[in-house]
Amino acid sequence: MTDSMDWILFILSWAFNIYSILIFIYILMSWIPQLQESSVGRVLAMIVEPYLSVFRRIIPPIGMIDLSPIVAILALRFIYLGLVYLIGLIGMVFV
Repeated sequence: MTDSMDWILFILSWAFNIYSILIFIYILMSWIPQLQESSVGRVLAMIVEPYLSVFRRIIPPIGMIDLSPIVAILALRFIYLGLVYLIGLIGMVFV
């Protein structure tokens, strides 16, 4: 049972890390409008923008600084840690 739990945690960690990196790349691309309007930028927007838009509705920009991506990445990290904890609890129950 622990091997399957290890694989689940590995895949979960990988997925959350990749998504966090995609958000970070999208943030960096926003500084260069030509990149954000490219085909890669549009695909990245389709992947990242639905998640970021939730936080943009809650947290307005301060001047020209948008803090919602930082909060979004932190929330993603807390969700990941919560899932790891729950998987650990499930693993303890079935051992």
